[in-house]
Amino acid sequence: MDKAKKIYVAGHQGMVGSAIVRSLQTKDYRKIITRTRQELNLLDQSQVFAFLKQAQPDYIFLAAAKVGGIYANNTYPAEFIYENLIIQSNCIHGAYLAGVKDLCFLGSSCIYPRDCPQPIREDYLLTGSLEATNAPYAIAKIAGIKMCQSYNQQYGTRYVSVMPTNLYGPNDNYDLNHSHVLPALIRKTHEAKLRGDKELVVWGSGVPMREFLHVDDMAAACIFLMEQGISEGLFNVGTGVDIRIKELAAIIMEVIEFQGTIVFDSAKPDGTPRKLLDISRMQSLGWQARVDLKVGISSVYQDFLHRYYNNR
Repeated sequence: MDKAKKIYVAGHQGMVGSAIVRSLQTKDYRKIITRTRQELNLLDQSQVFAFLKQAQPDYIFLAAAKVGGIYANNTYPAEFIYENLIIQSNCIHGAYLAGVKDLCFLGSSCIYPRDCPQPIREDYLLTGSLEATNAPYAIAKIAGIKMCQSYNQQYGTRYVSVMPTNLYGPNDNYDLNHSHVLPALIRKTHEAKLRGDKELVVWGSGVPMREFLHVDDMAAACIFLMEQGISEGLFNVGTGVDIRIKELAAIIMEVIEFQGTIVFDSAKPDGTPRKLLDISRMQSLGWQARVDLKVGISSVYQDFLHRYYNNR
């Protein structure tokens, strides 16, 4: 990417979008365009089309989305499929109408079949049934991937799709009804410690395996693909290493210095049994994750204390 070009980051106030902005600023990109929800409603097609035509960005990072954990996906499936379909359709088609040739679309590893072979390769997409607990969200993201591929094919655009594994990092969501497993465990463990609890209750059996990627690594991967001039394709982004949820809980307990024991609530859903991404495509380009999980969780816990818990 040319440092003099204009870059629009959609969803800059979210965890991923804010990480992309930080990374761009660190790399001396200065023409970064952002808009708050109050300034630009991405669900409003006319607003999005008019904004992109006026702003004329050279690059777009499409990080805006409605996201949440198992509870939120199960409770609000209509909102998850509708809002994500509308946001990405408005932004992708609006980008094409505005003459934007380069776009990075951020998806999710939940696009892959629930029971596909591990580690998960990009070509496993649409080879089996989705995990039921987040299928509406996954279907919306699959539509975004296919939209990017179709526009590349028909219009000669360079719209790249990036599928991250489970993300965590600064500016995460700690609402227990809407958050993902890692930030939820940080908050629950911290509050259990403050109350002096003897036990920490964790959803599910603790057996499922998950891979966790620091959001700064995710941001670096997105910018890397744009800087490399990758013209199209689907790219998994992760660490290549996964752990059981019970092992994750143990790391978080150690970081927060909670001395109690873990109790698993098996009445709650586990979700997909295992989800480890094959990241060989990114590695072949020369990219790899850098943030160690325990180090990352330690830094995120401090961010949780300063940004969220102490300011409630």
